[in-house]
Amino acid sequence: MFESETVSFTRMDEGTREEYQLLDRHYKKLDRELFDSVLSLLHRLRGDKLGYQIDRYDHSLQTATRALRDGADEETVVVALLHDIGDTLAPWNHSDLAAAILQPYLSPDNHWLVQHHGIFQGYYYFHHSGGDRFARERYRGHPMFERTAEFCEKWDQRSFDPNYDTLPFDAFEPMMRRLLARPPFGGAVV
Repeated sequence: MFESETVSFTRMDEGTREEYQLLDRHYKKLDRELFDSVLSLLHRLRGDKLGYQIDRYDHSLQTATRALRDGADEETVVVALLHDIGDTLAPWNHSDLAAAILQPYLSPDNHWLVQHHGIFQGYYYFHHSGGDRFARERYRGHPMFERTAEFCEKWDQRSFDPNYDTLPFDAFEPMMRRLLARPPFGGAVV
């Protein structure tokens, strides 16, 4: 064990096995804190409605509620809950940020869905703000095209209703904990 919790090297190729084991312990601590970090991003969506009738937090809960009630599998329900966690940090590419954070814990299909849902959601409004509502068509033929379009149609674009019977976060917390406790990348060493 080191006298301090700091490695001695200044170049990675000079590190020893013991030093990398020390660093691994630090990274495992971050991994244990992942749930709270992601929950913090979800909570950042509270408050400012940004002109909508509900805030982005309630939108996220409502999207997950709709997915759950439609019988979606647990991973997809959590994707519905967390799909917009990048909104406050990356408003123009929030889908990419959310996908990057969740990638180690998602199936490749759900990762693709999260990463591309923003452009698919644009079908409903891009044309009202000078964009191309058909921008998603560049992905037509991709195996996840229809599923991502359906995610947006059935759950995401409909989840701005202040009168919808939205489930509280407690209904989704165990699912989110299970997802984020999975071995990253399906247990593969990266």
